[in-house]
Amino acid sequence: MSWQHRLHSKLQQRRDQHLWRQRSVLNSPQDAHVDCNGETLVNFCSNDYLGLAASGGEDLATAARRWQFGSGASHLVCGHSRAHHALEDALAELTGYPRALLFSTGYMANIGAISALAQRGDRVIQDKLNHTSLLDGAILSRADLQRFRHADYEHLADLLNKDDARGETLVVSDSLFSMDGDLADVPQLSRLCEQTGSLLMIDDAHGFGVLGENGGGVREHFGLTTQQLPVYVGTLGKALGGYGAFVAGSNDLIDYLIQFARPYIYTTALPPAVAEAMLGNLERLKDNARRQQLKARIQQFRSGAEQMHLPLMDSHSPIQPLLIGESAKAISVSNELRTRGLWVSAIRPPTVPEGSARLRVTLSAAHSDDDVKRLLDALSAIWQNDNTLPRASEQVL
Repeated sequence: MSWQHRLHSKLQQRRDQHLWRQRSVLNSPQDAHVDCNGETLVNFCSNDYLGLAASGGEDLATAARRWQFGSGASHLVCGHSRAHHALEDALAELTGYPRALLFSTGYMANIGAISALAQRGDRVIQDKLNHTSLLDGAILSRADLQRFRHADYEHLADLLNKDDARGETLVVSDSLFSMDGDLADVPQLSRLCEQTGSLLMIDDAHGFGVLGENGGGVREHFGLTTQQLPVYVGTLGKALGGYGAFVAGSNDLIDYLIQFARPYIYTTALPPAVAEAMLGNLERLKDNARRQQLKARIQQFRSGAEQMHLPLMDSHSPIQPLLIGESAKAISVSNELRTRGLWVSAIRPPTVPEGSARLRVTLSAAHSDDDVKRLLDALSAIWQNDNTLPRASEQVL
């Protein structure tokens, strides 16, 4: 088979299976209302949970005048600025850990942490629905990757208690799962790791800024100590509205990652102006009024969807999936919403399992009461006009 034939056949297969992905072009800043491909849409796709993506512009402009554009090199060559250092200190203080280490992206933070911590002869045990970056980190580490059924902690315990001769064990889970919106039982994960001498790592990408009384994330939410959750990963690109990511932990952990995390060592540092501008959004993140507004929008949407018997999943987070099942049907509903000025993504395999295509509604503190009411009214009309769409009482999977 030629390379050209392989490319063509794989692309055609994606089209035939209603799995074709394409980009939409924004002509406006990321916000609750956007100009997309020339249309004005209410945006229910973004991970901008606190509405901070459209703030901080003046902070960035001021920082750019000071630092100009690029960092020039990796952190360990000459790219680590006072701006990076200040942001790391602020992230450590907010999350309650001794230190934090900046990475350019959340994907790199996850790959870097796992591939540095685990090695050949170890095992990495992960939740079945973990983000791809977590799975890729385990693959790159060359450790033995095992996966437990989603949120099935008895299955995890069985894996942990297998009497196999092996090295160390790293247990990894998302906090809030990006496609289902449910929350891992992190205290239970911590107890199992303590009992078996395993190391626990949590990717709090969708929880940082949203969970916890002060937005400190899943550790604050559950009242865990830093010893109970020793490896903590957060992102700056979701609730914080910016760009970048970090790993927080003990002094030894951060020193170890500086020495051995290849995605940290061998890539150009985040632009220092971005790092300094993020300090402003860190302060804005502490405004509990934004989290209260977000909670109100989540409650409004769930109450309305339950009254209409829409196929809600068990999520009390800003991620509110509606389980459709068929990819073609999910695309159809997404397209119909778009004609009504509402932007909701249809999520399909391989991002989610076969037969579990869904509408991924994401809510933001920037959404108004009227925005959510408009979405609910549109969903009600679409469901009333199409008897083939699943209802809450029906099983899709």
